[in-house]
Order: sequence, then structure tokens, then C-alpha cells
Amino acid sequence: MIKLENIKLGYGSRTLLEGVSTTFEAGTLTALLGRNGAGKSTLLRAIAALGNLDGGSIELSGDNIDTLDSEQIARRISFVTTDKIRIANLSCEDVVALGRAPYTNWIGRLQEVDREIVADALAAVGMSEFARKSMDAMSDGECQRVMIARALAQQTPIILLDEPTAFLDLPTRHEVCALLRRLAHQEGKCIIFSTHDLDIAMAQCDMAAIIDSPQLIHRPIAEVGEELSRIFGILS
Repeated sequence: MIKLENIKLGYGSRTLLEGVSTTFEAGTLTALLGRNGAGKSTLLRAIAALGNLDGGSIELSGDNIDTLDSEQIARRISFVTTDKIRIANLSCEDVVALGRAPYTNWIGRLQEVDREIVADALAAVGMSEFARKSMDAMSDGECQRVMIARALAQQTPIILLDEPTAFLDLPTRHEVCALLRRLAHQEGKCIIFSTHDLDIAMAQCDMAAIIDSPQLIHRPIAEVGEELSRIFGILS
């Protein structure tokens, strides 16, 4: 689904990753882990074609990302950032409808099928009753669910999320990650999310991708206890 081939990634003069080759498969939920400043956001942005590589290549479903135009990428990857969306008078339904942009006609008009997809996406995250509610009148957890619904409405096989549990209380963090796990397993999506919540990652994820500069350790979550202990100073 996502193939990294000998990639090199840096930030300014600093090398974050070098010589990294691995594959992220469909139907898996992966926690992207690493200390602050390790390059988690930089890696996600590179996979989403929002940042440049210093070397190597990235393939999406067998196609080199450099050969895909913006619309093709938008039909393969949806990206949920950590930014809070608080736009007055913008309803949840309107935000989720933005996910249909790669498929609408040249004037961006939603067809009936698009409206059905938006409704289904809101239902999938348990937010149907909030469809007409303004985003600036909602909690952080509710807003995060809406942003995930927007990604679902985009109907991409790959979903990337940068710190989706940031600013959420503990019960909501577990709810959001359980939702991501269900989407990966039931809909066969390849989902990668960066997080500092190691306990939630261990409980909910299939795989861990740990940035241990300049390496990326990518293994089943149950097999990375030693690395977590070494990098984060916790008991394995």
C-alpha cells in the first residue's frame, strides 16, 4: 500500500531518516512513535506529498508518488492534521463535504451520491446528529471525529493522522483510536497516526513505526518493547 524505498529525510541541515525501506500494508493500524522533534510530522507530510525527500522514493499502491498529480494523490491519501478547526458558522456537514473535493465537478457542486457519502461518513464516526451543528460550538473530541469523517468521505485507501489524540481527554483518546482500528480492520484501510500515547498505541495498534534516527523500526506492536524501553525510558 505504502512503500518506502531507501528514503532519506531531513529538516534543515539535520538528517532525520536515512536508508529507510519498509512497507505499510492495507488493513493495518500503525502508531508512528518517536521523541519530540524526531520527525514524525515530517515523515507523514512526505508520504502525503506535502514535503520533499532528500533521497529515495515513495510508492502508493505501486505508483511512484512523483508520477501522481495532486488529484490522484487526493484520491489515495487523506491527511488529518493536529490543527483545531474552529470556523464560525461552518457546520460539521460542510467540513466533511470538503472531503469530496477530488470527485466533484469543476464548480465543486455536490451530487446526491456525494451527500450520501458525507452522511455515511458522519454515521461511521457517530456524529450524524451533529451534522448541522457549527464546528465552533463543539468539543475537541467531537471536532476530531468530524475531521476523521472528512477523511472517510474522501474515500482514500490510506489515512494519515498527525497527533489525532492531542488535546483530548483520556476516554476520548481511546474512543478515537478504537475508531481508527475498526476502520483499518473492517474497511481494509492503511492507517498511520503519530502519537505520544504509548499505552493506547500498545492496546489498539497492529504495528509500530518508531523513529530512532536515522532508522525507522517497523514491526508488530508486540515486538517493540525493547526499543520503547531504550528510547522512551520505560519498562518493556
